[in-house]
Amino acid sequence: MRIFNESTPVADARIISEDQGISMHQAANVQFERAVQEFARWRAVPEDARSPAPAWWWGSVFEVLGAPQSMPAAWCASLELPDNATYAAGAAIFLNALAGQTSLPWPGEFPRKAGHSGVG
Repeated sequence: MRIFNESTPVADARIISEDQGISMHQAANVQFERAVQEFARWRAVPEDARSPAPAWWWGSVFEVLGAPQSMPAAWCASLELPDNATYAAGAAIFLNALAGQTSLPWPGEFPRKAGHSGVG
């Protein structure tokens, strides 16, 4: 079920940019990059062995929600989005992964549920 998309309203997108001509704040960019890398690792785990999506993604996702800038191509690929997808589209991928969850993993249970073996 998809709840969020790149058109989801944002309370104040000025946190990221005053207009489309200004680049994203470097800290938000670095944090979101880390989340993209973790998301790719998480999604590589078979679904039955995968932990719930971690809450620590929320902060970096909300920082870029509504950002109209295009993400780097490698990030688009990691999130299975087309080239030149926006940060807002990337944020929607995370929000949809988190939506509807009733539990969160402990840091040691990411990206796999406790008790599942394998590389993670």
